[in-house]
Amino acid sequence: MILINLLPHREEKRKRRRQAFFVGLGLAAVGGLVVASLWYLALMEMISGQQSRNEFLQAEIQRLDAQIKDIASLKAEIESLKARQKVVEDFQIDRNMPVHLLNELVKQTPEGVYLTTMKQDGQSITVSGLAQTNERVSEFLRNTANNSPWLQRPDLVEIKATTLGINTRDSKRLFDFSVRLVLKRPQDKESDALKPGEPAASAPLAKSS
Repeated sequence: MILINLLPHREEKRKRRRQAFFVGLGLAAVGGLVVASLWYLALMEMISGQQSRNEFLQAEIQRLDAQIKDIASLKAEIESLKARQKVVEDFQIDRNMPVHLLNELVKQTPEGVYLTTMKQDGQSITVSGLAQTNERVSEFLRNTANNSPWLQRPDLVEIKATTLGINTRDSKRLFDFSVRLVLKRPQDKESDALKPGEPAASAPLAKSS
């Protein structure tokens, strides 16, 4: 028996193709949503991991900043301790300088010179006194410049003639002078203060009238 399809087969085919198209479109949309969801989850995971790393780095930076502050504080304390140590060392070194000063003044003061006052400001020493003649003052300058291991750079500040005595018969003509000296410290005692070729003492003094 022969069966003949009298239905409109072309419309039926179109209908099936439309159904297949919409099914495929739905499957593609579902697949796209699945891929997008997976990509979104992966992206969020990467962002979360990066945020965790950023938080770790921030914590490490804060810890290093605290360590840097501690190091700076330690450096300041070290410098303070070094300064205190230097003060103590300088005190230990300089405590015998007055003894050396007095000994040298006794040694280098020639006969006919009498020291009356002495003033010290750090390493600068100013001595005043009376001398019988100008030559005695020049000798004192030469002695302190050339013969003293502790005194250096003598500089005549002032010299003037003066008379000592109450009446004319007993009065003596002397020279009132003032000299500035530099007292060497023990650590630089071995080095010469004057360069080679420099004059060792002040120029000879002219006699005052």
